[in-house]
Amino acid sequence: MGGHVHIGEVATRTELSLRTIRHYEEVGLVVPSARTRGGFRLYTEADIARLMVIRRMKPLGFTLDQMRELLTATDRLDAPEPLDPGERATLLGVLADFERAAQQRCDDLRVQLARAEEFAATLAARLPTD
Repeated sequence: MGGHVHIGEVATRTELSLRTIRHYEEVGLVVPSARTRGGFRLYTEADIARLMVIRRMKPLGFTLDQMRELLTATDRLDAPEPLDPGERATLLGVLADFERAAQQRCDDLRVQLARAEEFAATLAARLPTD
């Protein structure tokens, strides 16, 4: 298979369900690099890395359109053909915006986690210690 893996292995490695991977394919976020003669999806390491980006964006609340925007920018930056300086600057600006948004969402989640832990500790303190 020349470096290709089946969707089941991709699901195991990414901790995404088969249904989720297929959904991301349906909405155009990831495309299997190949198919077997029987039509089974085959993925490369690059496809798996792409799915990991999506998986990391999801819990931060990024939308499918935002995921698509970031992936389009990174695809263009990673393309073998050279970019003109203006396009490169624009794409790096997109990446910087997403990095700032991700950092802000992580900060927000830390606050939520601290509040949840405080609440759990308050409940635990009310329980008998016998």
